[in-house]
Amino acid sequence: MNGYFPSIYASPVATQYRMTLTIGEHTPRHIRRIVRAFLTDWNMEHLTEAAELAATELTTNVFRHVPDRRCTFLLRKQRKGVRLEVTDAYAQLPAKPAESPPDAEGGRGLLLLTAMTDKWGVKPTPTGGKRVWCELTADQENQTSGSKVTVTNSPSCATTRSGC
Repeated sequence: MNGYFPSIYASPVATQYRMTLTIGEHTPRHIRRIVRAFLTDWNMEHLTEAAELAATELTTNVFRHVPDRRCTFLLRKQRKGVRLEVTDAYAQLPAKPAESPPDAEGGRGLLLLTAMTDKWGVKPTPTGGKRVWCELTADQENQTSGSKVTVTNSPSCATTRSGC
């Protein structure tokens, strides 16, 4: 007779995770663990590898290129996948992905985003910073080559296939 009866008051699984932080050299490792945990809760484990890589690239770019290293990280469940965003107060937009020399220590992050995500983009924020985002869909095995890239210089949201 004694059994587990889940509470009818239990909250549903969270559909997003947001954290404002100062990026340190070990932050990407902790963000990867958070991403993995949420994707497991959302039954999207097959997106884990690509989402962890995307989260690492987004946070590492803040560590390397944003003077105060402060940002807001957002992981959001979408109807058919996930969206990752990093918003910072530094106005300089990332350079377009380019071929890096084989011996270069950096410069491949945006190329990795292009290869591993369905789409990604950069949007200036009204406060003078920027938001770098990427999206992964649950049916990645049906993808064609490459991702769509969106860079906009206006406060309105420009996307490649769907709204922000």
